[in-house]
Amino acid sequence: MKNELLDDFFEKPSNWHDELNELRKIVLETGLIEELKWKQPCYTMDGTNLLMVSSFKDFAFVSFLNGSLLADSENILVKPGENSQFSRLMRFKNVEEIKKLKPTLLSYMYEMIEAHKAGIKPITDKNKELDFPEELLLKFEKDTAFKAAFEALTPGRQRAYNIYFTGAKQSKARESRIENYTQRIMNGKGFNDCVCGMSKKMPGCDGSHKYIT
Repeated sequence: MKNELLDDFFEKPSNWHDELNELRKIVLETGLIEELKWKQPCYTMDGTNLLMVSSFKDFAFVSFLNGSLLADSENILVKPGENSQFSRLMRFKNVEEIKKLKPTLLSYMYEMIEAHKAGIKPITDKNKELDFPEELLLKFEKDTAFKAAFEALTPGRQRAYNIYFTGAKQSKARESRIENYTQRIMNGKGFNDCVCGMSKKMPGCDGSHKYIT
């Protein structure tokens, strides 16, 4: 949703004027709310900051504030600083590059949105042993095939599922989440992987399912 308070930011002359406006148009396609924060364009959902659009001396960029959650299948995200834990940047140097990478950019943004909707948040130590909920451990005992399928997932996919499952406060809700995603896990799919078969950025979901009629 476009915010007129940001018009001055995007209209002011700069070395990256065209690139920033092109990025703005693409981000607004996702339906995120455009806000002015820290004197920069910030894009939110449910009051949570997800993305920022801005520029440095050498490039324009989209900042994924919880970018460490993204699969980054194209291997193009970079840390804004050596000590950055969660934020990741997608950098651009001209409008043509932005247009070329638009499908990838949208795919990453929809992946970020879906992670937010699911309540998935990054954790500091990726090597920390996962603490599975009792409901998932019970599922492992009852269904050895499911246990084998879950253990065959990459550590990142296991972590994403575990965060989602443990995010439910009630035991019945955790059981429901596990059951709802059992077949996806049995199929070897991650939480943010495409299951409709229409994504152009396999294995990740690029939001193509939103256009199925």
